[in-house]
Amino acid sequence: MDPTLSRPAVERVRSALKSGDSFAEIKLLESSARSSKEAADSLCIEVGQIAASIIFRLPDDSPVLVITSGRHRVDTDLITKHLGVAELLRADADYIKNISGFTIGGVSPVGWITSPLSIIDVALNDYDVVWAAAGHPHAVYPTTFEELQRMTGSTPLVVGE
Repeated sequence: MDPTLSRPAVERVRSALKSGDSFAEIKLLESSARSSKEAADSLCIEVGQIAASIIFRLPDDSPVLVITSGRHRVDTDLITKHLGVAELLRADADYIKNISGFTIGGVSPVGWITSPLSIIDVALNDYDVVWAAAGHPHAVYPTTFEELQRMTGSTPLVVGE
C-alpha cells in the first residue's frame, strides 16, 4: 500500500467515510490536487465536479467550512448575510491545520478534528458524482451532494456565481 494512504489525516477521512456509511474509496492522484483545476485535470472531469473545502473564520474565531463547486469563487457577502455576521475573516495555514487537522491542499470536508459550521454549494447538486480532498494533496474520493450534505450537516446555499 502507498504510504500516503496510511497517513493519519487520510486515515481520519477513511474512518469518517466508513462511519458515515459511505462506500467511497480514496484514490491517489499522480499529480497534486492542490487546486480545483489540478484535481479536475487529473481526474478528467469538469472543474465544477470538485468539492473544494474553503475555510473562513468568524469574528469569534470559530471556523466556517464552505464546500463549494470548483467552478465558483465564494462570495463572502452571501455567506455573511446568510450567517448574520459583519464579516468573514481569512484563515491562515496554521489556523486551518489546528482547527481541521488538515494541511492546505488536502482539506477534506469530513474527518475534521473539530466540528465546524458548514455550508454546501447547491451547484454541486448539478453533478451525479463530485470529488473531494481526502486528507492529502494527492488523495481524493468520489461522493455526491446528498452524501456530503448528510455527512457534514451542511446547510445548502448559493455561494457564488
